[in-house]
Amino acid sequence: MCTKLISIMALCCIAGSAFASPHIQHWQAASGAQVYFVEDHDLPMLDVAVNFAAGAGYDVADKTGVAGLTQGLLDSGSQGLNEDDIARKMADIGAQMGGSFDADRAAITLRTLSSAAERDVALGIMASVLQQPLFPEAVLAREKNSMIASLKESATKPEYLAEKAFNKAVFGTHPYGWRIKVEDVEKIQRADLVNFYSAHYGAKNIVVALMGDVTRPQAEAIAQQLTASLPPGGASALLPPVNSKIVASEQRIAHPASQSHILIGAPGIARNDPDYIPLYVGNYILGGGGFVSRLMNEVREKRGMAYSVYSYFMPMQQLGAFEIGLQTKKEQADESLRLVRETLRTFVDKGVTEQELRAAKQNIIGGFPLRIDSNKKILDYLSMIGFYGLPLTYLDDFPKKVDKVTVKQINDAFKRRVNPDAMATVIVGAPEETTGATK
Repeated sequence: MCTKLISIMALCCIAGSAFASPHIQHWQAASGAQVYFVEDHDLPMLDVAVNFAAGAGYDVADKTGVAGLTQGLLDSGSQGLNEDDIARKMADIGAQMGGSFDADRAAITLRTLSSAAERDVALGIMASVLQQPLFPEAVLAREKNSMIASLKESATKPEYLAEKAFNKAVFGTHPYGWRIKVEDVEKIQRADLVNFYSAHYGAKNIVVALMGDVTRPQAEAIAQQLTASLPPGGASALLPPVNSKIVASEQRIAHPASQSHILIGAPGIARNDPDYIPLYVGNYILGGGGFVSRLMNEVREKRGMAYSVYSYFMPMQQLGAFEIGLQTKKEQADESLRLVRETLRTFVDKGVTEQELRAAKQNIIGGFPLRIDSNKKILDYLSMIGFYGLPLTYLDDFPKKVDKVTVKQINDAFKRRVNPDAMATVIVGAPEETTGATK
């Protein structure tokens, strides 16, 4: 047993080192799809992700939920296969089909053994799901009911209420600020899904990511198999721009929770923003580095006001949010909020130190290999690189760029991009004596 365990650990170490700097290949399929591929034969596995510009941001104002239901029902039935057939056939060969969904992207993923017998069956099912979905009426009705029940339950939870109010305050009428409404879901029809699929699931704006135990010719054939018969739509994939400037606001929302849920933020950066690396490293020092961050030190370590406090930039196709969040006892919500604002202002006004920067670089660069130590993690990066048009050398460039960031670059980027006087603040479960106040 001990010898076997040592052998497994050795294999993991070898695999990890092989993934440290994967060679990314890229081409355009005959269908028009952009393909990103890493060939690796260490494990007899193939991972595939097909990414569409079809996230929640592509919903229309009175039909929120159509984008998510379209993605969710792709594997509910296709020509000659119902959802039970799909699930059973995948289980029989040990394959897994899943997906991911956010404001920008909708994706269908596959993990299968790379041997021809299992791989061909899995890819055949995936191709059928992608190119011949049925969106059965009965399944749509079931999923609508499930979504409505989930929305009603979420509406009682403070974290959901906080995020909903925060996104609206930060993004206004932009689709990034929308949340699915029960009344919208109730009126969704099968035709809405069919039309959304036809408009947004075309091959012109999709990214196929492949990682694993196939050759380049095999990868080319797979990408074409999965995309050859997609609809001709998808010519335009750009969302409207986000307004980068907002006015300061504060919402206090009553809730019986024992703790106050506090969110503070503003529009931040897009994925291709030239300030991304300085802001990323700077935010690690501010609130992204866990126990070594300033926010954690000031709010938790020194005063014990919260178990956790964080900050992050969420780069999207358009400007995503810069967000600071924490939970604290109601009676100390106002003091915690004051402290967070004061810490942010000091950070922006006075900047970071050389010592903080050295420590941040060591942690970020030292931990980077763990971000690409599995096929799935590399597949996620391939999808991101392809969808947002990042360079093929991104995984090599990232730690190098982090290492070159200077104190001046971080301080300058934060002064230009983060204005403590123009932030949206949401407190759900606010102290009772001030509940209902809005500034």
